[in-house]
Amino acid sequence: MTGVIVHEWLESVGGGERVVDALAAEFPDAPIICPWDDVEDRYGPGRVRESWLAATPLRNHKAAALPFLLPWWRSLPAMDADWLLIGTHLFAHHARLRGPSRDIPKYVYAYSPGRYIWEPDIDERGQSALVRAASVPLRSIDRKRAAEPVKVAAVSNFIAERIERCWDRESTVIYPPVDVAAFPGSDDELTEDELRELEALPAGFILGASRFVPYKRVDLAIAAGVAADLPVVIAGDGPERERLLELARRNPGRVTFVHRPSNAMLRALYRRAAVYVFGAVEDFGIMPVEAMAAGTPVVGNAIGGASETVVDGVTGALFRSTDAAELRRAVEVASAVDPAACRARAAEFDGSTFGGRIREWMA
Repeated sequence: MTGVIVHEWLESVGGGERVVDALAAEFPDAPIICPWDDVEDRYGPGRVRESWLAATPLRNHKAAALPFLLPWWRSLPAMDADWLLIGTHLFAHHARLRGPSRDIPKYVYAYSPGRYIWEPDIDERGQSALVRAASVPLRSIDRKRAAEPVKVAAVSNFIAERIERCWDRESTVIYPPVDVAAFPGSDDELTEDELRELEALPAGFILGASRFVPYKRVDLAIAAGVAADLPVVIAGDGPERERLLELARRNPGRVTFVHRPSNAMLRALYRRAAVYVFGAVEDFGIMPVEAMAAGTPVVGNAIGGASETVVDGVTGALFRSTDAAELRRAVEVASAVDPAACRARAAEFDGSTFGGRIREWMA
């Protein structure tokens, strides 16, 4: 059987892109369709087929592109295919081919129903009056489209519950792939500039690493460092950068930034960190598993996907509020755990079996 892989969009980094990597390897003959692709030739020349939006100023402007994306998803190019395998966190599950393959079976791997449509209280992009008004008809359309797939899989139990609540669908939980074998890595991977930057970092630091967007709550790594009186390293980039820099200025000498670390540098940061802080209410959260694979304990949010990977008191600690006393307690608990337990827990999420689990689920 031949099929088509569909994805919301392809960025240079992200958990969704790692899922596409695994699906592309499992189904090497399947073309990949997305609105735009920021990882050119990652899957081989000509394999990814973009929308007409990719050649316009709307590329990467998701909110502005939305009115055009909705009809585009319903009229994808005609192809000779037996199935669609769709990764969605907004509207990719609306996908439908033109032509004879219009009604082929759809299998949806859901990172989440669109958060700012269905859960605006946890995603500030959905909190404007305009988006809230638009959400009413969009939810109706979205629930209708979510009834089309033959099967739905969820990245976590947390998301499976959201799918049932929002889409009225049952789903199978298949955790996303984590490249556990890449950890802990070695300093031999680093460039000379990276080694110098690493050697300049303070000892025993708290690590916060993610895209700098509001719902990732990277600010909580700084708050935890202040509460526990430990130095903090913040790694990444994004629109929240200036706000995080301002928080650092309020705590002079405590926070060091590592701008857009390479994968090798991120592994080195995990290795050297005393604790990795993951504050987001996340769908799953690959980075806590990566940290544990490096033997580093995790302070994570008790709500969301991290609560399914971090074992409280064994591989880290889960916090239930963001006040200073709770964050300090969580750091203290996490700092005392056994690194071997962290590595053993991470091994349970090894991505080498992901493709086979998807194939079995589709069967």
